[in-house]
Amino acid sequence: MNRKIFIFIFLFFLGAFVFAQGENLTIKIAVVGPGDPLYFWWGHIALIIDDSAAGRSYFYDYGIFSFDNENFFTNFALGRLYYSCGVSSTERNYDVYRKTNRSIVIYTLDLPPETRAKVRDFAQINILPENRDYFYHHFKDNCSTRIRDIIDFAADGQFKRQYENQTGGFTLRDHVRRYTWFSPTVDWLLNFWMGQVIDNPVTIWEDMFLPAEVGRRIDEFYYTDVNGQRRKLVSSVETVLKAVNRPGILEKPLLQWPRELAFSIALSAIFSFFFFLYARKINAGRILAGVSVSLCGFIFGVAGLFLYFLTFISNHDYTYQNINILFGTPLLLALIPFGIGYAFTKNPQKLLKYDALSRLVWLLAAAGIFISMALKLLPAFYQDNLTDQMLLLPIALVFAFQPVGLKQVIDRYIKRNKEHKWA
Repeated sequence: MNRKIFIFIFLFFLGAFVFAQGENLTIKIAVVGPGDPLYFWWGHIALIIDDSAAGRSYFYDYGIFSFDNENFFTNFALGRLYYSCGVSSTERNYDVYRKTNRSIVIYTLDLPPETRAKVRDFAQINILPENRDYFYHHFKDNCSTRIRDIIDFAADGQFKRQYENQTGGFTLRDHVRRYTWFSPTVDWLLNFWMGQVIDNPVTIWEDMFLPAEVGRRIDEFYYTDVNGQRRKLVSSVETVLKAVNRPGILEKPLLQWPRELAFSIALSAIFSFFFFLYARKINAGRILAGVSVSLCGFIFGVAGLFLYFLTFISNHDYTYQNINILFGTPLLLALIPFGIGYAFTKNPQKLLKYDALSRLVWLLAAAGIFISMALKLLPAFYQDNLTDQMLLLPIALVFAFQPVGLKQVIDRYIKRNKEHKWA
C-alpha cells in the first residue's frame, strides 16, 4: 500500500511539474513578409516559444542555410538543397527583419499547458544535431510546411484532416506568380523553367508551403484540445512591423501573357525597322539587325540551356514535363555567331549563309511554339505556358520571315561586285 501511495504522489508531482512548465510557455507563429533577395520573395515563418520562467523568447527557424556550405551552389543547381533548423533569440531576429524592411505578424496560439510543453519538447528534438538537417523542397518540405506540421502535431492531426481534402482554387504556379508579378523578367524565367507538374490544382494543405497561407489558415481554425474543449487556435494577432514600399502579394495571379505579347510585338517592330533601314541601303540597319539576332539568341539560348539542364539532369522535380523544350532550346545559342556574322561580314555569299542559317533556327523555334500549342489540345498536355510562348513567338516570326526582301539586297551586292570586277 505504501508503494502505491508513493507512486501516486510521484506521478502527481511529475504531472504538476509538466503542467507548470507548460503554464510558463507561450506558443506563437511568426509570419515574415518578403525580403529583397529572390529566395526571400515568398516570405518566411518561424515558431516562437516565450518562457516566462526563464525570461527568454526562443525563435525556432526551419529555413537556415549558408552559401558557405560545402558544394552549396553545385547542390543547389542539382536540386539537392540541404537546410537546417535552429534556435536563436527572438529579439535578435526581429532586429534583422526591421533592418531589412520585412513585415512581421505574430499569431499567438491558444493551447493547453500540456500541449505547449509537448510543442516545446518537439522543437527541442528537432534542433538536435542528428535531426536538424533536412532535404529541402520548395513546395513539399520547407520552413513553412515544417511549421504547418508542428501545428498539426499540436492539434492532434485535426489541422491536416480539415484541409487536406479541400481544394484551394490555385495551382502551385498560380501561387508563385502571386509573388513574382512585379518583376517581368523573373516571372517569365521562373515560369519558363517550371513544368506542368505544378499546374494541377492543389489542396489548402498543400497551399501552406507559403508562410502567409499558414497564417491565414491558423487564424480561422478551430480544434478540440486534449481536454475535449473546442478552441479557436489563434487567440490574438499582432503586427510587429509593417514593411514600407514593398510590392504587395496578389490575392490572385495576374493574366501575364497580354503584357508579354505586347512587349514582344514592340520589340519585333524595332527589329523590323532595322531590316527596313538595311533595305534602304543604310548599312547600320544590317549591323543593328545582326546584333539583335545575336542578343536574342544569347538571352533565349542561355534560358534554354538552363531549361534542358533542369529538365533532364537536375533533381528539381517541379521542372519536369516541360513542353517548353520544344522551342526554348540551346540551339538558339548558335544565333550568336550567325548574328555577328550577318552584322559584320562584307562577303555577300557569307552574308547569305548567315541569313539562311539564322532564319532556319528562328523558324524551328516558331514551329516548336506552334507544335506546343497544338499538343495542348490533348488531355495529357496542360502546361500553363502561354506567357512563355507569347514572348518568343513574335520575335521568332520576325527573324524567320524578315519583313523586307533581303534577297534583293544580296543581289545588289553581287551585281555591284560584278560591275567592279569587269571594270
